[in-house]
Amino acid sequence: MRDSYLPYGRQLIDQLDVQAVIDVLKSDYLTTGPSISKFEEALAEYVGAKYAVSFSSGTAALHGACFAAGINEGDEVITSPMTFAASSNCILYQNGKPIFADIDNKTYNISPREIEKNITSRTKAIIPVDFTGQPADLDAIKDIATKHNLVVIEDAAHALGAKYKGQFVGSISDMTMFSFHPVKHITSGEGGAITTNNKEYYDKLIQFRSHGITREIAQNRLEPWYYEMQFLGYNYRMTDIQAALGYSQLEKLDVFIQLRKKYVEIYNKELKNINEISIPIEMNEVDSSWHLYIIRLNLSKLSSSRRKIYTELQKLNIGVNVHYIPVYWHPYYQQLGYKKGICPIAEQVYEEFITLPLFPAMTEKDVYDVIDAVKVTITKFSRR
Repeated sequence: MRDSYLPYGRQLIDQLDVQAVIDVLKSDYLTTGPSISKFEEALAEYVGAKYAVSFSSGTAALHGACFAAGINEGDEVITSPMTFAASSNCILYQNGKPIFADIDNKTYNISPREIEKNITSRTKAIIPVDFTGQPADLDAIKDIATKHNLVVIEDAAHALGAKYKGQFVGSISDMTMFSFHPVKHITSGEGGAITTNNKEYYDKLIQFRSHGITREIAQNRLEPWYYEMQFLGYNYRMTDIQAALGYSQLEKLDVFIQLRKKYVEIYNKELKNINEISIPIEMNEVDSSWHLYIIRLNLSKLSSSRRKIYTELQKLNIGVNVHYIPVYWHPYYQQLGYKKGICPIAEQVYEEFITLPLFPAMTEKDVYDVIDAVKVTITKFSRR
């Protein structure tokens, strides 16, 4: 057993990050200052998009994207059930209706075939989720969107730095959301962003995050102080403190991803021959940025439940987790009328998933501690 607890994810903060925050604290602007545009421009440049708009959280960013896409009461938006609740909550914020399409059994990303099955005359948008850092089947999803005149809002909370057919995620879909929560690839404490190549979406997002207020008034006015609220927006602004940390972290993103990939290679090598589990599959056309490393239990070859295995690993100080409870299983969604059974593949894999620790601050010893714990636990409960 390890002497200390190893979480499944954790930020990596160095002295440069600390100094970046201190510099802002000593400056004239703690919010709505120059650090915001500096971070946004760097993020847009990194992913190859024309625009980036920062928000106070990834959830706020998704809400802004749904607003910019024109989601309104009665509109349907198709998304994945294998995600955090924010991916569909953002639809509800706009009084739309989330429609859950089942996932692919190999990638665990939303299935384009299932998306097509769920399109109706009320469908307005698709929110695919790049689960674990592996981009969804974006070409197929874009084809469906073009055919039915739908907006694609890509939830890439897991996928900053990932590529699809050689192109960075963030420059492909109509709008793409990134999250900067501490367990993600880079962190700003809390925070998120939308990247887009669409100027109309960009303008709406900028205004939406600041109460719906603008100073760029079309008509000429004499009052230089004048501003006006044109629609009901929100206070979703990121602070300069967060943006400075985010910018400093972004400069290290490639190193962070290299470490994640290095640890994934070790996991794959050491775990691939264990018959009682399946390791993740990375499709040929993608380059995952590996936010999560998830193993799938073959419960027919094990004498215990997933819960027991999870508990055993926790006892060994390995901070495993489970991603995710299907969104529509949550009591709130059940109260809205969603029923279990609508996405059978997502429900099955949820019962078999365990997330292993994966983050840049890990050491190789940490990785091998996880591997040893998995091997010991699986051997203990193997039916062989």
